[in-house]
Amino acid sequence: MSFFPRSTGALLILLFISLFSNPATCQLQSANTGFISAVISEKGLVFVKDFLVEQAIRSLTSLRLPDIEKSVKIPLIGGVHLAASNIMLDNIDVSSSTIRPSDTGIQIVASGASASLSLKWNYTYSTWFLIPVEVSDNGSAFVQVEGLEVRLTTRVDNQNGNLVLNVTQCVCHVEDIKIILDGTATWLYQGFVIAFENRIRSTMENSIMKKIRDGTGKLDSLLQALPKQIDVGDIAAFNVTFVDDPVVKNSSIEFDVDGLFVPSPKALVGNYLQKQSHSSISSVYCGDSFNMLGISVEEAVFDSASLVLLEQGLFHWIVDKVPNQSLLNTASWKFIIPQLFRKYPNDEMLLNISLPSAPVIKISQKGFVAMIFSEMIVEVLDGDDTIPVACISLGFTVSGAAEISFNKLVGRAGLNDFSLSLKWSKIGNFKMFLIQGVIRVLLNTVVMPYINIHLHKGFPIPVLHGLTLQNARIITTNSTMVLCSDVAFINSSNIT
Repeated sequence: MSFFPRSTGALLILLFISLFSNPATCQLQSANTGFISAVISEKGLVFVKDFLVEQAIRSLTSLRLPDIEKSVKIPLIGGVHLAASNIMLDNIDVSSSTIRPSDTGIQIVASGASASLSLKWNYTYSTWFLIPVEVSDNGSAFVQVEGLEVRLTTRVDNQNGNLVLNVTQCVCHVEDIKIILDGTATWLYQGFVIAFENRIRSTMENSIMKKIRDGTGKLDSLLQALPKQIDVGDIAAFNVTFVDDPVVKNSSIEFDVDGLFVPSPKALVGNYLQKQSHSSISSVYCGDSFNMLGISVEEAVFDSASLVLLEQGLFHWIVDKVPNQSLLNTASWKFIIPQLFRKYPNDEMLLNISLPSAPVIKISQKGFVAMIFSEMIVEVLDGDDTIPVACISLGFTVSGAAEISFNKLVGRAGLNDFSLSLKWSKIGNFKMFLIQGVIRVLLNTVVMPYINIHLHKGFPIPVLHGLTLQNARIITTNSTMVLCSDVAFINSSNIT
């Protein structure tokens, strides 16, 4: 067997990504609160607004409005049946748009917009010349719309852990319409304007509002389809259930999620730890100015990851291969533990390492520190027998830092200090300071390099398809880690 089992890489990454997301003696408890908070700042809201307005324009362009028919009386002509068909919204130009979050909801206003429509017209009427004769004609028309304004107000509520988007107001108003008919007589132009100006106005307003409501309905479906948990291999699941309603302020919106890890594939039956302190919007602060997005992760996320690994029995390793293989032979220990060599001369050895408790991870302004307590049983291979000869309690601390690289959370770690004590021995007592050098070599040449290999590979940060993080950085404070980032489109033409 090698130093780490196959799943250890995933375990180390799981522990590390819990950064992004105290002693492990707590039992399963229910806590209706979130351990990860995400804040979309004013800058981020403007980004979202611009995207939604752009998508609305795309969906409205080439929109076909319902046909219109009407009979009118025109002087000297009499009763005329008019019809407008193939009414197409060809273009919309939005000069300004705003987003206004408040306690009553989030309002997006597009104002001062103009639009152009094209349509086909036809008319029929009867006249008498000895006998009744039906007169008809058809052609095309152009409609210029000015002063178009759309107001959309929505609320985002939490419903059983899912986000629900409710439209509380959708208003569309057209200020002015100018109709130009191609190749027509004055009498038809006036009659057409009288018959259809208000109808085109109302039809356009109603069609735009319906299209926008349909779009928000699709967005609501996407929000409700968001998963409540994300599987991390076959080891654990990340609970991303939304907690409480979003907090809407004048220039930001905060979303809280549970954020704890649970064993997979168990159901999300509750949280592991009672919340000690809860981050507020003020804690998700990214320096002198807000980035588009700020995500704060509390230490409790670490605790849950550690507990999952401990409960799954995955804090256990058999060390039988090391870079300096001679260290796993009693001959290398004859001057350190003479009685071991005398009793088992030139026998191969194994190190059976397990963690009786989960690592304790603390976050500070300097980064993170992990305190790990383990037990190492020295086993000798004597023929076909594996004989445990001594158990050493080993405690060590590891410090490190995290950073963002190409949409991945990566990091580095280094050994700070360690301590040894003899728990029991079948070969008599021996001095711990004599073996400190060997243990330090094992930690620095085997354990820490292996951990750093996996930390360097990193863990992909969940980002919506088509988006990428930009100017991302990580800030650590007391008990909290904050990811601050802007987002950008990889290729906006592919976003739908």
